[in-house]
Amino acid sequence: MTAGQDKQIAPKVWASGLILGTLAAICTALVAFTYSVTVARIVANEQAYLEQSLAPLLAGIAYTNNLSESTLVIPPPHALPGNGPAIVYRVYAGDEPVAALFVVTARDGFSGPIKLLIGIDTSMSITSVRILEHQETPGLGDLIESSKSDWLTQLDKTSLQSPSRDSWSIKRDGGVFDQLTGASITPRAVIKAVKATLLYFEKHRDSVFAVIPPPQDAATE
Repeated sequence: MTAGQDKQIAPKVWASGLILGTLAAICTALVAFTYSVTVARIVANEQAYLEQSLAPLLAGIAYTNNLSESTLVIPPPHALPGNGPAIVYRVYAGDEPVAALFVVTARDGFSGPIKLLIGIDTSMSITSVRILEHQETPGLGDLIESSKSDWLTQLDKTSLQSPSRDSWSIKRDGGVFDQLTGASITPRAVIKAVKATLLYFEKHRDSVFAVIPPPQDAATE
């Protein structure tokens, strides 16, 4: 290749690189613009879905706050079921706390951890319980799901006084709660987790609803 040919190719390579760089910059700008336009809508949709998912556990309870905006994360170690952080959605009517929704994990299910959503009102009664995730045996342990049986409804309106805290176990273990036909490990794990959550809330109710102070730099501005 002659020196003259080299001089002809160099501008073409440079021009192609410039075009590719320009196209890449345009594509990046378009992606950034699309994200900026849609992110607020995505966040709003996620919050709306969360609110709809949590609301059924608060049937009959009047509240005024957005549940997704009153989240408390309790880092381990703590006395709640599960090894990881526990999430609490605090529920208010005006400035008054009326309930708390706990996301906890029973570690001793038959086939693995069972993630639960547990609603407790400020009178220390269970509003409702839902199963969020599990790996229990189909046709046996999976009957803890509300869509497959009404087993969980026996926990509605219960507390550490009704039944007594000494009775918080399945009937096979001398308690008052029904087990599932052919399965006792799974319901035992759920009942144990719900009781532990009630005990935690009984002891830490004030701290759960305590106002979280702003960061130090924001407080001094």
